[in-house]
Amino acid sequence: MSREQRGPNDKLGTVLALAGISNAGLARRVNDLGAQRGLTLRYDKTSVARWVSKGMVPQGAAPHLIAAAIGAKLGRPVPLHEIGLADADPAPEVGLAFPRDVGEAVRSATELYRLDLAGRRAGSGGIWQSLAGSFSVSAYATPASRWLISPADPSVARASTAAVAAILGTHSGTHGGRHSAEGGAQGASGAHGTPNAPGAALAPGTLPPGASLPPGAALHAGASLLSGHSPSIPVQPGPDSTHAVSPLRVGHSDVSKLREAAQDARRWDSKYGGGDWRSSMVPECLRVDAAPLLLGSYSDEVGRALFGAAAELTRLAGWMAFDTGQQEAAQRYYIQALRLARAAADVPLGGYVLASMSLQATYRGFADEGVDLAQAAVERNRGLATARTMSFFRLVEARAHAKANDAPAAGSALKAAEGWLERSRDGDADPSWLGFYSYDRFAADAAECHLDLKAPRQVRRFTEQALSRPTEEFVRSHGLRLVVSAVAELESGNLDAACAAGTRAVEVAGRISSARTTEYVRDLLHRLEAYGDEPRVVELRERARPLLVAPA
Repeated sequence: MSREQRGPNDKLGTVLALAGISNAGLARRVNDLGAQRGLTLRYDKTSVARWVSKGMVPQGAAPHLIAAAIGAKLGRPVPLHEIGLADADPAPEVGLAFPRDVGEAVRSATELYRLDLAGRRAGSGGIWQSLAGSFSVSAYATPASRWLISPADPSVARASTAAVAAILGTHSGTHGGRHSAEGGAQGASGAHGTPNAPGAALAPGTLPPGASLPPGAALHAGASLLSGHSPSIPVQPGPDSTHAVSPLRVGHSDVSKLREAAQDARRWDSKYGGGDWRSSMVPECLRVDAAPLLLGSYSDEVGRALFGAAAELTRLAGWMAFDTGQQEAAQRYYIQALRLARAAADVPLGGYVLASMSLQATYRGFADEGVDLAQAAVERNRGLATARTMSFFRLVEARAHAKANDAPAAGSALKAAEGWLERSRDGDADPSWLGFYSYDRFAADAAECHLDLKAPRQVRRFTEQALSRPTEEFVRSHGLRLVVSAVAELESGNLDAACAAGTRAVEVAGRISSARTTEYVRDLLHRLEAYGDEPRVVELRERARPLLVAPA
């Protein structure tokens, strides 16, 4: 379906001519991109002619697919406003900015938190359904380059005047000494022009004019959410004057609770998958908990710690979105997490976000970009990160090289990753977010590298090591490793062993909510199609049927 727009869309026509794409060619590209994302589209050259000559605006994901198709031909990102389709979505660029100014960075992150949660409450997929198909690996270029040039802001102290300005939506405050007007929900009105409560980071109507949040109140609400309880945000009545608004003064105890929330979320994600209801509380925590703190006032020391904790939670939100197949959400959370890590002056954490971006790019078929992102993490962290951290970054680089079918580069990166891991010690000051990484994880990813490089014997060797100590703590990882083991057995001609491992993988996958794990199982079944009605294959297919038809 399309809706009418005034007059011809000359912008779209001009960019199509610049890219050298015909109407039929664009329709074909858009349909193909939609099919890659599970969408059935039937656009033709007449559809495109209507978009250009009559200004018709296609609905749903189509505008973003059009931009992606043209961008692929031009070799650069194409924003919707450049092709005259900005009206297709009220916030098409949300979360993609990597502002230089710290105050604008707070605004960019908290706006993403607000719009994501508002969309989830509205149902029907929220903003991510309208942005489906808009993932573009080139959107990582500017964030990565700006982080490489300067991975740490000079100061992040936020005075109470700046916090009040954010709450009231005025331009009278400063952040880090620079003029800024950072409102978590665009000050007194949101991106859609609807009024928001003072504070912007709280749900509409929660905080009446003249009221102020007592220190730690917003954080208590977020902690309740992560504990599975309904939030209760106490407010203190004040005079009927917006000038009486008292900004939240953030302390180390607030930051500690935020880090505890991140630790809980990491555990839930590993055990239950990114789509589990416990994991889905992270965006709510960011909106109700992290945003009010970011919009409060704090010293440079507390601010650094706060930005680090918020970056961890934001990266987790991206990782969980990636695990559930919401690539557009994941990309935006990753970009904001990288910007927050820069404000935290935490270079290893920034490298971890880049590694997450690399894994997503590689998974999406952009292996060369995955290599670039992983190498950026490695190079910026030389002499800064612990041995275990450097090992993980080199391992992510190896994954990208293997996907690009560059065996020598993959082998070199794997050797370096193993060497760094051997140099690590239990007493090293490893970051808390690296708790998942051990030799088991190294072996699991090494197995996937060799799977991409068509080396089944090596896959079996590393998979046996990865599965030697199954754990209830990392259930999803165990399921993924079982699928990799099944594929290796299949490629070695061991159908019985492949089906046995596949059956165990299906059992594990049924206990978690992870679209990524489901895709691994789907790939295994696709490889087994050559065996037709072989009883063992039929049985495995039947066992997997409920998993494949259930929403991830």
